[in-house]
Amino acid sequence: MDQRSGQKRAAEYLYPPIDPFDQRVLDVGQGHHIYVEQCGNPAGLPVMVVHGGPGGGCSPSMRRYFDPERYRIILFDQRGCGRSRPHASVEHNTTWHLVADMESIREALGIEKMLLFGGSWGATLALIHAITHPERVAHLVLRGVFTMTQSELDWFYGGGAGAFFPDLWARFVAPIPEGERDDLIAAYHRRLFSGNMAEEMRLARLWTNWENALATIQYDGFGGEGPSDYARAFARLENHYFTHKGFLDHDGWILANRPRIEGIGADIVQGRYDMVCPPRSAHALAEGWKAARLHLVPMAGHALSEPGISAELVRVMDRLRHQGGLT
Repeated sequence: MDQRSGQKRAAEYLYPPIDPFDQRVLDVGQGHHIYVEQCGNPAGLPVMVVHGGPGGGCSPSMRRYFDPERYRIILFDQRGCGRSRPHASVEHNTTWHLVADMESIREALGIEKMLLFGGSWGATLALIHAITHPERVAHLVLRGVFTMTQSELDWFYGGGAGAFFPDLWARFVAPIPEGERDDLIAAYHRRLFSGNMAEEMRLARLWTNWENALATIQYDGFGGEGPSDYARAFARLENHYFTHKGFLDHDGWILANRPRIEGIGADIVQGRYDMVCPPRSAHALAEGWKAARLHLVPMAGHALSEPGISAELVRVMDRLRHQGGLT
């Protein structure tokens, strides 16, 4: 089964497409305007969907993991990406700006407490928001856990994942001189922010394609170039955040601060063969957290669209809707 048929099968587990009942652009200051949408039931359980990247943006497919009769679904594009503006901007764009934006959205929508649903970097940001504002979070649903540690960055940009995909790794490192390959994040940073638009676009596609190719266990070489504006925003923002280690005070910040959220329930859905964010991070996050459930999905990789991942996330959200959103 190839990647395309795998994505088609994933749709079998999802709710039918739904349209937003509210779309707005929120001025959050520092020149940034954040796109926000709501769909589902205005009186339902509020769930905020936190997209990945950084720089990925939200999409209509993300609405379909939730029963629209029971959930009030909130999606937003983080600073610099999707329909938020300015596009691809890293000015006034840090983890703490994003946490403040999530609070601005919650307050603007009149929500007291909400579920957070995030995958990959979205899981990172959901965890950081919950640690910072535990009183505002009813439950966490996390997928493809990334805890913003140096060891995770070293795995993906230091050759760990490349050992399993040597052909794709060779393509990723090819534009970087051998003398700079000891720190590929820094080497790409110099080129993604060079001011030479042609070079930035070319390197942005390489950066983005490296991650996208490893996202699904069904990768078979099919892929193609995504939109250039998406690739530039994704690559620049992701590289910016990784260059600054997620703007956290120290390595291991999330696990060190986990006691602040141990009273919050969590469901952690993790592909057994996730090559982007290996399962050891999800296991470490869940270990000793009594209110957390770790769901290891066999024969699944990283992507939200993986059939097993989609099915498990829908099961989790259906269970929570019957529990009022709380464990």
